[in-house]
Amino acid sequence: MKQKGEEIQSNPIGKIETRYITDEIQESYLDYAMSVIVQRALPDVRDGLKPVHRRILYAMWQTGLRASAKFKKSANVVGEVMGKYHPHGDTAIYDALARMAQDFSYRLPLITGQGNFGSMDGDPPAAMRYTEAKLSHGAEALLHDIEKDTVNFIPNYDNTQSEPKVLPAGIPNLLLNGSVGIAVGMATNIPTHNLGEVIDGTVHLIDNPDASARDLLSYLKGPDFPTGGIIYNERDIEEAYATGKGSIVVRGRAEIVEGKNGFFQIVITELPYQVNKASFVENIAELVKNKRIEGIRDLRDVSDRDGVRVVIELKKDAYPKKILNQLFKFTELQSTFHMNMLALVDGIQPRVLTFKMVLEEFIKHRVEVVKRRSMFDLERAKERAHILKGLKIALDNIDEVIKLIKKSANRDVAKESLIKRFKLTAIQATAILEMRLQQLANLERQKILDELKEKLEFIKEMETLLASPKKVSGVVKKELEDAKKRLAAPRKTEVRKEAAVEFTQEDLVPDEPTVIVITEDGYVKRLSPDVFRTQGRGGKGVAGLTTREGDVVEHFFATNTHANLLFFTTKGRVFELKAHEVPQGGRTTKGQAVVNFLELEPHEKISAVNSLDNLSDFKYIVMVTRMGNIKKVDIGSFAKVRRSGIIAIRLKGADELQWVKASTGKDEIIIVTNRGQAIRFKEKDVRSMGRGASGVRAIRLKGKDTVLAMDIIDAKRASETLQLLVVSENGFGKRTSLSHYKVQGRGGSGIKTSSVSEKTGGLISGRLLYKDDLANDLMIISGKGQVIRLPLKSISLLGRATQGVRLMRFKEKGDLVASVTLAAHVA
Repeated sequence: MKQKGEEIQSNPIGKIETRYITDEIQESYLDYAMSVIVQRALPDVRDGLKPVHRRILYAMWQTGLRASAKFKKSANVVGEVMGKYHPHGDTAIYDALARMAQDFSYRLPLITGQGNFGSMDGDPPAAMRYTEAKLSHGAEALLHDIEKDTVNFIPNYDNTQSEPKVLPAGIPNLLLNGSVGIAVGMATNIPTHNLGEVIDGTVHLIDNPDASARDLLSYLKGPDFPTGGIIYNERDIEEAYATGKGSIVVRGRAEIVEGKNGFFQIVITELPYQVNKASFVENIAELVKNKRIEGIRDLRDVSDRDGVRVVIELKKDAYPKKILNQLFKFTELQSTFHMNMLALVDGIQPRVLTFKMVLEEFIKHRVEVVKRRSMFDLERAKERAHILKGLKIALDNIDEVIKLIKKSANRDVAKESLIKRFKLTAIQATAILEMRLQQLANLERQKILDELKEKLEFIKEMETLLASPKKVSGVVKKELEDAKKRLAAPRKTEVRKEAAVEFTQEDLVPDEPTVIVITEDGYVKRLSPDVFRTQGRGGKGVAGLTTREGDVVEHFFATNTHANLLFFTTKGRVFELKAHEVPQGGRTTKGQAVVNFLELEPHEKISAVNSLDNLSDFKYIVMVTRMGNIKKVDIGSFAKVRRSGIIAIRLKGADELQWVKASTGKDEIIIVTNRGQAIRFKEKDVRSMGRGASGVRAIRLKGKDTVLAMDIIDAKRASETLQLLVVSENGFGKRTSLSHYKVQGRGGSGIKTSSVSEKTGGLISGRLLYKDDLANDLMIISGKGQVIRLPLKSISLLGRATQGVRLMRFKEKGDLVASVTLAAHVA
């Protein structure tokens, strides 16, 4: 083989040409590569389509398969496309057609399908002879005005037909439906977006051509996948849109719920985009089989036409939050979408485009389409106006015209005579000769005059439009806004802004009073305190919570939405959560399982909740257990609480942590028991300990008595009039002056604070009242969700050994007081 630089002898035999093999391979490979890039793998930035998709839509448009038409067999469409425009295998054409009909692949499907077009499980579409298809309204928006010379046409593969190089594209389809493709040495992966948001961003860019990528992001929140899901980290989105490349973390939507049998379930209702549901379920089963995930006892896919629903049944001793985190880690329930916005510019040049560049190219295309359409309409209007002017001349001289035509030997002579006599064009003369006699009537004459006036006005309007780039942009903007009204749909994918630079989730939540309710079975919700109006003492209140059968309210307290809350559990652990992260609920809703937010162990419950908002004046956290142990820990030990929780107190035997309060180190402590005993002692009697300690005895309990309340007597406010409020299970309560309780040594049996009987039931709550507390309301909630709100001043001030007065009557037999809290008085 000859090398470069050597002389090549010409071959005189036939048409054989001698070439260097390196040149031949290089040219052939480049031709092949460009053919793949331009004709197969990459979408055009203007209409967001690859050639096969464009040909399918155009063929359906040409055969009249509009959105309002009847369905036709997909085989008919595939045959039309293959025979006229796309001489490749029918399988490739049908696969492209089917994907455009899948609502889990396209954000706005371009084809309306009837029959089986595949599923999220990876099932293929039914054979093309069984399915039927027609264009959707979204596809019509891409093709509208194509017959008005708005785009260039090229010959088809055998030069017998013509096909569009690009569609007019009335909507920004590249961003709307995205694209996936692998070319030679390059690939594209563009996510789907919400039509309304993309159009809002496009309109803003038309009005403000110098808008930055960040300005546009105020309109476009991020990708909007047809399968929903949750996108995390707004900074990643901003970076990807600014450069055209980036990775976006997407999670499916999963919730931890408690089933009827008492076992927890993880219910998955949305999956990340392009995740095969069947493979996802198989992957979970494989992880359970290999013991990489433990605690799952059953796995079911109960999805139907209404959407995805994968139910994961957990074992009784499983940690729901931990398993959910493992699913995010080991399965496609959390996946990364690698964005690469590569598309063809001007139909031939592959380029990685930023979000703004995509919109700029689309706007440029739409401006060209509007100009060409306007020019087309202008030319047609001028042609019609020209004819109408001729008809007007004929009508103005109708007698002479008729006489001239009657004298003529034939049509050609009459035509020449009209042209010569009235200085008409050949087109005008022909129109006069074809005019019907009915047009001589006055009404018909007026129609011609009106139409001429209308055409002249339209011509003036089109000429003004074409002379003004601003007016052309205005038409583009109006048509986009009209498309938004017709086609826009609510966002499916939620965008979380935890890592946003400018805004956090808390910035979007007003700091306002709120009430948090937690039930014994671990359901939690957040309410506005205004839903409970003030009532008189002894009333029945209103329904405050719908609970599961056998469930009762355990914690009921007022705070602010921005407050940092420490959740202490019965097993001596502590978790941290923002108040606004607790979901808002209605007055009678059940709430959500607290295991959705905290990694609780089996049989572990919330025992106390404290706000960290106003702890600058405090030094310690004081904890008391149900069996009467007390422990004091430096508040700095809880500055950093892991998501999985940390140890707050080490418990002995079956004891449980129940009460947690903040103190200064110079305060006094009062403890009340279920059977009506109380003890008051100095905080200094309890030394500070580490988080791993068990504490010391606070009160000596008799029989089956247990601690029901603990409170801190603030040393700085000792001079104020202090009272102890106690409420019993059966709705009795009273206030007692704190001066009736002497200071004792820690570890004694205490003194009587209430006369407990079968009528009153055991005490359920005890708390200190300061002078300014008396201006507030007391909110009482029963185990079955009944709530009453009454002014504190309406509760009688009585001695230690009395039973108190009735505060609440119950609507349901067997109902008992579950929890009480204070709230600002509402007149």
